[in-house]
Amino acid sequence: MHSACSISACVRSAARPVPDLSLPSPRVMDPSALPATRISIADPVAPLYAYLRAHQPPEHPALRALREATKRLPEHFMQIAPEQGHLMALLLGLLGTRRVLELGTFTGYSALAVALALPADGRVVTCDVNEAWLELDRHHWVLAGVADRIEARLGPSARTLSSLESQGAAGTFDAALVDADEEGCDAYYEAALRLVRVGGLVMLDSTLRLDRVIEPGAVDDGTVAICTLNAVLAADERVDRAT
Repeated sequence: MHSACSISACVRSAARPVPDLSLPSPRVMDPSALPATRISIADPVAPLYAYLRAHQPPEHPALRALREATKRLPEHFMQIAPEQGHLMALLLGLLGTRRVLELGTFTGYSALAVALALPADGRVVTCDVNEAWLELDRHHWVLAGVADRIEARLGPSARTLSSLESQGAAGTFDAALVDADEEGCDAYYEAALRLVRVGGLVMLDSTLRLDRVIEPGAVDDGTVAICTLNAVLAADERVDRAT
């Protein structure tokens, strides 16, 4: 089973006044206000999702092999869906992207999808805290012939971001994908805005948190952080955004 493909994307705009983004506690939508029939695209046997998958472009063989290898892990549900990889590759190609930052590598599917979409001189800087996952990543990146385009850093996202900023990398990335621990998503978003150039793209994964954002009483730290960030994004005039 693949996780639901929920991405918020925003384009960093030229300098604008920084709005007051102080917000009250995030509001949780009453599910009774939603339509009675809802289709979950997280379920691969749902007819609509099956139709979507059947009409996707072919998955690159290296991506398919990595997805199959990831299925054997207990955390396989954390991997992005193939259609999400296609969407990211399309967006990055339209931007003429050469330099991408990723927070949260997992087994490297998204990093590989991005690297395959980049030109030969492109570069992905990605980080994760799990060394075993990174070893699996590297194996498949080598098989795909793009290992030289991917720089994997072992350690927390906050440390990688701090290191990049101290090295003068602000404004040097064309795009960023934030897919690390939800509890830190607000700080990761702000750092991504500093590191991505004006006109660049910031993509935020898991912004619906498998529907938990509309569950009454969902008070776990990750869901609260995502709800707060979604409210910030809706009001953030520093970027042009879509969810």
